[in-house]
Amino acid sequence: QVQLVESGGGLVQAGGSLRLSCAASGRTVRSYAMGWFRQAPGKEREFVAAISWSSSSIRYADSVKGRFTISRDNAKNTVYLQMNSLKPEDTAVYSCAAKVSLPLQVSVVVTEEYEYDYWGQGTQVTVSS
Repeated sequence: QVQLVESGGGLVQAGGSLRLSCAASGRTVRSYAMGWFRQAPGKEREFVAAISWSSSSIRYADSVKGRFTISRDNAKNTVYLQMNSLKPEDTAVYSCAAKVSLPLQVSVVVTEEYEYDYWGQGTQVTVSS
């Protein structure tokens, strides 16, 4: 079992930046591929970014490429999402997720939400125009 807690959300003007954190407890996050998803009001949850347990593979949604950066610090059991050049359409609840990975799955990234095993509660990001 692993518990995920997101932080770092808030209100920011368009063009601004935020850094989200996802702290894992219960088991070391080293064994998990991690991802960030978001859900805007009235919309389905969508994939944002994902990173393999070794950080060797990373994926981004087209809508955030070049603006968002996912990273992880396994020693701190934390995954980050650096969000720059924020737009009003980035407004959503952002959630992190964890999927159990085997040691040899160094490059496995997961972009489908149904494949994830654990989810955090989410943190609100609001971008004003």
